[in-house]
Amino acid sequence: MNSEEQAQGEKRVMQMLVDPLKRRGLAKPSALTVAQFDEMIEGLCQRLAYMSAGSLMALEEQAAASPGGKDRDRFPIANQILQWAADIQPPGDSASPLIRAVFAHASGQAAVAEGWAPELLAEVRKTRRWPGSYTLSKLREGAGTAIRRLQDIEARLARGGELGPVDKDWRAQRVAVLQRCREMGEGQQHG
Repeated sequence: MNSEEQAQGEKRVMQMLVDPLKRRGLAKPSALTVAQFDEMIEGLCQRLAYMSAGSLMALEEQAAASPGGKDRDRFPIANQILQWAADIQPPGDSASPLIRAVFAHASGQAAVAEGWAPELLAEVRKTRRWPGSYTLSKLREGAGTAIRRLQDIEARLARGGELGPVDKDWRAQRVAVLQRCREMGEGQQHG
C-alpha cells in the first residue's frame, strides 16, 4: 500500500467507522484522556486503512452493537475493534506488520531460503502470533514433502521435461508464494 492509498484508506476509516460511531453518541472510553483517545483513533485509522468500504460499514455496525463502558455508551477500545476487523476482513499479508516482521526475521529468511515459507505464512496468517521454535521446527518438518516435490519438478524442468497441468499450476502457486514471502522480508528490512 503506497502513501496515497494509505491516506485515502485512513480518510475512509474516519468517514465510515469513527464519525458514524461518534454520531451515534458513543463517547471516548472513560479510562482514556482526550489525547489518548485521539491517538487511539489515529492508530485505528492507520491500521484499518486496508479495509474496503463495505467491510468498514459492517465493522461500524458491529462496534455500534457492542459499545464499551458500564452504561454501554462508550467507544469500544481499539483492541476490540481490531479483533472484529480481522474477522470481517483480515489484513492482506503486506498490510500485516506481524507477517512482514516474521519474514524480515532470521527465521523467516531461513524459511524462504529453505523453501518452507508458504507453510510459515499459512501458520502466521491463521494464528496471528509470532511463531516459537517448536512451531518453526514442526513447520519445517511438515514442509518436507512440498519441498521435495518442488525440487523434483525443478529437476524435471532442468532436464527439459514437460509438466502436467497439475504440477505446472502447483509449481506456479508455490513459487509465487515463496517470492511474496521473500519480498515481504526484504521490504521490511529496507523500509
